[in-house]
Amino acid sequence: MIALLGNLSRDLRPGRPPQPGGGPYHGARALRRLGLPARIIARCAPEDRAALFTPVVRLGTTAQFVPGKSTASFEFSYDGDHREMRVAAVGDVWQPHDVPPLPDAVHWVHVAPLLRSDFPAATLAALARRRRTAFDGQGLVRAARVGALELDADYDPEVLRHVWALKLSDEEAEVLGDPAALPVREVVVTHGSRGATVYAHGQVEHVPAHPLARDPTGAGDAFCVSYVAARDAGFPPASAARRAVAVVSSLLAAR
Repeated sequence: MIALLGNLSRDLRPGRPPQPGGGPYHGARALRRLGLPARIIARCAPEDRAALFTPVVRLGTTAQFVPGKSTASFEFSYDGDHREMRVAAVGDVWQPHDVPPLPDAVHWVHVAPLLRSDFPAATLAALARRRRTAFDGQGLVRAARVGALELDADYDPEVLRHVWALKLSDEEAEVLGDPAALPVREVVVTHGSRGATVYAHGQVEHVPAHPLARDPTGAGDAFCVSYVAARDAGFPPASAARRAVAVVSSLLAAR
């Protein structure tokens, strides 16, 4: 069994009403497709619970709400795989005491930060006790300030001490440098419609994908959850990435 933790977001696009976003929402979509038991723990301001958390609940995975003080919000658009994004509001910081107790059956935890401030090292350390943690590289490189989204490598290296598997986008990998040099057991770099590359056990393997002309919003979150679910089921890293690519493709094809 896996668990997923993260802030929900209010996603804003021109000409559309606000939409729910963030790892808990897009991860729940992938979990519905997988049909696997899991636990989602999601956070936003109480006044946004109905708009952002209720859609997660409706997707069917057991979900728990953690009330916050603020709700993350983003303004963005896509041009193919290229994303233009602005931070409209910064979400809550998760401290160790903000994380509810997890069932003993949870062996993998996917931590889905939206910005660098979401999950400090102390919280990752608490989650990593007796469990393996997967971490989205957004939580390393995305500066936590309002305005145009900025990426840099000014992260706390202590965070990676508690991460078993790290997912990076191409842009994030460019900021951090050679993925094979990062002090993490498994690194997966996603290339959008071109698939993913897995760095594990001293080996590098590319996993191809079939390009689809669809809005890729949430594809990274769906990939992370699907990868973690496959690893929890005993798949080796490259096979887990293949399964995750297939799940993302099926979700995009259904749009």
